[in-house]
Amino acid sequence: MPESSVRQRLAAILAADVAGYSRLMAGDERATVAALDSARAVFREHIDAHQGRVIDMAGDSVLAVFETATGAVAAALAVQEGLAAIAEGVSEDRRMRFRIGVHLGDIMEKTDGTVYGDGVNIAARLEGLAEPGGITVSDAVQGAVRGKVTASFIDQGEQQVKNIPHPVRAFRVETETSAPRTPAGQPEPAPPAKPSIAALPSIAVLPFANMSGDPEQEYFADGIVEDIITALSRMQSFFVIARNSSFTYKGKAVDIKQVGRELGVRYVLEGSVRKAGNRVRITGQLIEAENGSHVWADRFDGALDDIFDLQDRITECVVGAIEPSIRRAEIDRARLKPTNNLDAYDLCLRATQNLRPGASRPVLDEALGFLRRAIELDPAFSLAKALAAFACTQRVLQGFGDADDVKEGLRCAEQALANHQDNPSILALSGLTLGMLGYRALGFRVLGFRYDEALHAIERALSLGPNLFIVLFAAGAVRTFVGEADAAIEHYTRAMRISPREPGMGALISGIGSAHLVAGRYEEALAAGQRATHESPDYVMGYGVIVRSLVSLGRLDEAKQLVPRLLELAPGMSIARIRSVSPYKDKAYRNRMAEDMRAAGIPE
Repeated sequence: MPESSVRQRLAAILAADVAGYSRLMAGDERATVAALDSARAVFREHIDAHQGRVIDMAGDSVLAVFETATGAVAAALAVQEGLAAIAEGVSEDRRMRFRIGVHLGDIMEKTDGTVYGDGVNIAARLEGLAEPGGITVSDAVQGAVRGKVTASFIDQGEQQVKNIPHPVRAFRVETETSAPRTPAGQPEPAPPAKPSIAALPSIAVLPFANMSGDPEQEYFADGIVEDIITALSRMQSFFVIARNSSFTYKGKAVDIKQVGRELGVRYVLEGSVRKAGNRVRITGQLIEAENGSHVWADRFDGALDDIFDLQDRITECVVGAIEPSIRRAEIDRARLKPTNNLDAYDLCLRATQNLRPGASRPVLDEALGFLRRAIELDPAFSLAKALAAFACTQRVLQGFGDADDVKEGLRCAEQALANHQDNPSILALSGLTLGMLGYRALGFRVLGFRYDEALHAIERALSLGPNLFIVLFAAGAVRTFVGEADAAIEHYTRAMRISPREPGMGALISGIGSAHLVAGRYEEALAAGQRATHESPDYVMGYGVIVRSLVSLGRLDEAKQLVPRLLELAPGMSIARIRSVSPYKDKAYRNRMAEDMRAAGIPE
């Protein structure tokens, strides 16, 4: 990037986003969008009034810079007061509350006005520490504005925040008109029943405590929880929070009411696992989140050979406690023992600990090793084959997979589908692989299209597991490949509702950006790509979305400036490779994609 196109300077950065945005959208999308538009107007008014400048308002977030810390804090206080005023008369469960973080530090500012750097990242992390409707600032801001604004600053101590190597000292900002405090991270009251996906009995299954005394058994306890989540998710009468969001509470002392409010669920299941030799004990308790009352609790003892039966019994008890009218057929359909070989099952659990959309190369390499060994132990282990196919697909998608990955991925997907037609996860992962890799073979030569097979698998998966995160993610990807952009965005958005704390959120938002590109909505695609790279700074697809959006918008110089970062993340990227691995059905679109990347400076 030319030095002349970027300047480094000191600035005050304000970052904000909506607390519980996914829950609000799930309840009433139209009303939420209208409220968001009104809130944006409040931000613009007060940012301008305090000599600030709006940098970005992508999605439910706001980013602005100010010449002084005093201006930034004064604007934040005025914004929160203005938002409270427009929320008067709105019911508590529908109020839109923003968290705001403010930091004073160095930023890198490009000639087009966009900014990035540690100063921006720290402001975003401070926003994550703020309470809904509240403001949190860094020690640099607190020192600069003390005595200059009508507010007090409550020291929250040093905080270790994501992607920042050093602790950040945070201060909560309070005024005489501040709303009464709620415990940290407790944004909204539990949602009432709604005529939407959230109107179903909603549940989050928290990570079970490992009581075995052996840290190496963590994956075993986590695997049991994941299987319970999957079984519940396959029932159309449940709305179940995805594993990646519920596992953000792992290792933390949690308040069940807080969990219910943060995830927007009516029930929370928690428990423990104790494994000793060939024996295992699982305890579970189901709690109604709003009032903390216990709905059900029990203990299950058995041999490891009975582990699947124990999981079935827990699932059946939870279902019976929450919704007695659940059809027995749904419970029976959820009982699909993945394998009779416990060693293969153990390896599969190890593989899936961190295997998710956007997983890093080391994670994918390790997962593939475990899954290959599991398949050797049980050649009929369809779930292991589907997960191996997914790992191969992710390697190709992120730019470091090769022809052997294509070959292995297709073989595993085909075998998984041949052996198991009634497991939605297997169907979704295999369908995604056929859609992504299905027209390539050894040497990346185009041999034929398999989109019809991919769509058939996805439709079947959606009918069997409409509330499974991986099913919705795969459906969004395949719909994008075949040009059904709006349907793809709907699937991705629903996946975000199911997993509002998804660690791989960058992959979901990148998917939405790719769908907007397919639809020719380049401004929307650019906003999604920028948000994706903010969520997942090392996810290559987010940068690809930004580059293509900028080229399509005629902002070629900006696109070229991002190419070094793109090639850093995917060193093997070339026009030839883009043509060979592009999964899109429309040939003209594939050609346009390659031409856009050539114009940006991707080598041949």
